Amino acid sequence: MIKQNYKYKIALIGYRLSGGGSDKVMATLSIFFEKQGIEIHNIIVLDEVSYPYSGKLVNLGLLKNKNNGFVNKIKRFSALRNYLNTNDFDFIIDFRFRIKPVQELILSRFIYNTKTIFTVHSFLIDHYMPNNSWLTRLIYNNCYANVAIVKQMQELIVSKHNLKNVVTIANPINLDEVNAGCNEVIDINFEYIIAIGQYEDAVKQFDKLILSYSNSILPQKEIHIIILGKGNQERLKKVAFENKVEDFVHLLGFQNNPFKYLKKAKFLVLSSKNEGFANVLVESLACKTPVVAFDCPCGPNTIINNKVNGILVEDQNIEKLTEAINLLVLDEKLYQYCKKNSQQSIKPFLLDNIGKQWLDLLDIKGNETEI
Repeated sequence: MIKQNYKYKIALIGYRLSGGGSDKVMATLSIFFEKQGIEIHNIIVLDEVSYPYSGKLVNLGLLKNKNNGFVNKIKRFSALRNYLNTNDFDFIIDFRFRIKPVQELILSRFIYNTKTIFTVHSFLIDHYMPNNSWLTRLIYNNCYANVAIVKQMQELIVSKHNLKNVVTIANPINLDEVNAGCNEVIDINFEYIIAIGQYEDAVKQFDKLILSYSNSILPQKEIHIIILGKGNQERLKKVAFENKVEDFVHLLGFQNNPFKYLKKAKFLVLSSKNEGFANVLVESLACKTPVVAFDCPCGPNTIINNKVNGILVEDQNIEKLTEAINLLVLDEKLYQYCKKNSQQSIKPFLLDNIGKQWLDLLDIKGNETEI
């Protein structure tokens, strides 16, 4: 029930406010919620903050020592419980990876003390819910809601675990932040395509992307490739060297503002094994930069309208990926058409639209905004 003239109070809980897609969503929603007159407390487990956010920051990472032993973990659990008990929150929204079932059972039953929403940000739902369906239902079936970010993910959770309280709300994009970031100048004097993501593991498959790039017409046309993200660069440098494109592959590491690179790129390529929502596709389109992506599970096919705002490629077909990269370079008419449609195509994911879906889920009436 909507409470008139009542200031709602929400705790957003995540691992950090830096680096990851779910962290970015948490930060972005904090900005929206505060604009609606809601009091926001951002509680993070790791001492890492780089994304813009709104509200109060509660940094439990400052309590973490190098050993991270049992006593230190209990200290942080106790600090979290005391903070939640001290503050009378209307809702808790949890954005963390949740891979320790016993810990999550304790949190859900004994520490989270109000209506709680758990978000799931990967098609690999085992990163958020135990394989054991009985245990998953014990932890998650009685919470306020479980939020998946694409319909395919919701269907997987329901079919695997038979949860009754799963809804789909996509990740939001803050166009004001994007436009501000796009205005920053970069000193790059060559044409390039771009890819973004961490490469600490093999999920983004940047090694395959470099191989695909090396087999394309781009090197001979002197169109470079820039890769932004964290990870061991040596492996990717080796792939570039072995395929004789080391002078065209640029590994620029993690960037707080990827939008200035996206704005100047010819197009973005996503070569992932799997995705949750593929935030980077929406971010690229918001910068008016078309995209090429594998039709991997799950997310790209909810964002890309094939040959309208980019090209959707048969999943894991490297040859087809190379063909798509070539096509967006050779077919100028198609390229300009996709570029023209790019920003308009992400209207359903704009922060005001996604934020309204969150307010509807919470049954909260926000400040009047034009949606």
